[in-house]
Amino acid sequence: MIKRDNYLNKLIDHKDKDIVKIITGIRRCGKSFLLFEIYYKYLIEHGVDDSHIIKINLESLKFLKYRDPIELYNFIENKIIDEKRYYIFIDEIQLVDNFEDVVNGIKVDFNTDIYITGSNSKLLSSDINTKLRGRGIEIKVFPLSFKEYYENKGGNIQKAFNDYILYGGMPYVADLDKEYEKTEYLQMLNNTVASKDLIERNRIKNIGVFNAVIDLLLSSIGSYVSPNKIANTLKTNGYKTVDNETVSNYLNYLCDGFLFYKASRYDVKGKEYLKTLNKYYVSDLGLRNEKLNFRQLEMTHILENIVYLELLRRNYVVDIGKNDKNEIDFIAKDHRKLFYIQVSLSIENQETKNRELNAFKGLDDGYRKIVITMDNNPLIHLDNGYEMLNIYDFLLDENIFNKL
Repeated sequence: MIKRDNYLNKLIDHKDKDIVKIITGIRRCGKSFLLFEIYYKYLIEHGVDDSHIIKINLESLKFLKYRDPIELYNFIENKIIDEKRYYIFIDEIQLVDNFEDVVNGIKVDFNTDIYITGSNSKLLSSDINTKLRGRGIEIKVFPLSFKEYYENKGGNIQKAFNDYILYGGMPYVADLDKEYEKTEYLQMLNNTVASKDLIERNRIKNIGVFNAVIDLLLSSIGSYVSPNKIANTLKTNGYKTVDNETVSNYLNYLCDGFLFYKASRYDVKGKEYLKTLNKYYVSDLGLRNEKLNFRQLEMTHILENIVYLELLRRNYVVDIGKNDKNEIDFIAKDHRKLFYIQVSLSIENQETKNRELNAFKGLDDGYRKIVITMDNNPLIHLDNGYEMLNIYDFLLDENIFNKL
């Protein structure tokens, strides 16, 4: 069983608190397993009776009728037979219309601790949080980090990393050994989770354009894009009816479904967010690579994608930066610290090194400047207090920034 201790510890921290635990993430990233297997096992081992854990998987035909809010409420009501605390697990809650009313009703009427999962960021809209009376906490679940993947696979770290960047971190993929099995599973996910699911949920009519937007974004990780730029590219490629508004809506749908994450552009000197030319990073590289038939495997952009997702996993707010004429790959900040981060395959070449370090030019604000690279060369020296990190050291040690 793949351990997901970070997420388990978050659930434990919020156990029995008067808030609804909302577990979010792309489909098949491990939300259900985390709740129904890992956390369930924890509760049982810590004295909770099985009869006081109510598990409902709304994707299962067995629970199909409970997508109706009244049926769902009645089902849970009939399961509660005493005054003791009940733990309610509801998977893919967005399949229930006005689910927040059901959750509120259960919360008010019974002695419960409620956990819900969803693969749509609209679960976190201000309207829903208002209806939950501000008593909801999000726990974001991502596909496996490289640390989780490597702890499960073991062996040669370079081989494990090569497999990880090629086939991604979907938990089921990590348990497959044969390459054709991994490819077939990723293809199935792309045909359902990444396409059919989002098309049906958002009632998309122009399926060809929608898939073309996906393909273009997958080809453009690490590059600046905008709705206007995408629309113009698609028109050049023969999609004559596409417009900026349609593309903008599609980008929102793809982010709502956690297939992509949008990195906004921040002007460090002007201290403001810029409205154009953002970047989009894919939630899983395996999905990307399969959709592109394992072409376009540019290592620098792949490393950038991996670092971006890892910073999100570690609860940083992550932007891309504009520093006069220079571009900073990432500005990562939490409630205490801020870091400027460059990502490069190698900086052994002096010209490349100069280009990467120029991103930090003129930033005399006291915040740390870090270059993350695959180099493991102790002879590389960075001036001005800049710091260099090997990608493995960064990915395998969540507290590495505190050790520099």
